[in-house]
Amino acid sequence: MRLILASASPRRLDLLARIGVVPDAVDPAHIDESVPKGELPRVHALRLASEKATAVAARHSSDLVLAADTVVAVGRRILPKVEDEAMLRHCMALLSGRRHRVLTGVALAIPGLGLRTRLVETIIAMKRLSGEEIDYYAGHGEWRGKAGGYALQGYGEVFVRHIAGSYSNVVGLPLTETRHLLKSAGYTLA
Repeated sequence: MRLILASASPRRLDLLARIGVVPDAVDPAHIDESVPKGELPRVHALRLASEKATAVAARHSSDLVLAADTVVAVGRRILPKVEDEAMLRHCMALLSGRRHRVLTGVALAIPGLGLRTRLVETIIAMKRLSGEEIDYYAGHGEWRGKAGGYALQGYGEVFVRHIAGSYSNVVGLPLTETRHLLKSAGYTLA
């Protein structure tokens, strides 16, 4: 059975490789990822993962389609994918000295069986950040395009005091749950 990854994220490809999975094709969904007013983070992550899987499955009806969406949330507030330094500084100030959640919705479209989903939540405690630390981090640029503006697998790791839950979830794909979804759908894993 062929596996299509509905994501252009190089991090997701790297994470899949860690569990011996190399998708047969990569076909990003390109859906609207805006947050409707009042939508909660858990609902948002699962909805986007499901919509991505469904959109790509429409183009690959006889293949497994794996999709995911990662959200960084402070309380009920969903932080954006950071594209400029002003937004980075806003997000880092908001995360400084606080706990936040990283939620990833994972969806697997299975031909003839529909959609199976999982939601994984990891709690992160960030140290209080000085202006100099935010300047330092802004200079690296790895934050661009990242939900909440930081990469746990990069320079952003030095700001994390505590992590409770799945590390791979924070990077962009919870491996335990993804492996289970693939196996339960009959996908052959090493």
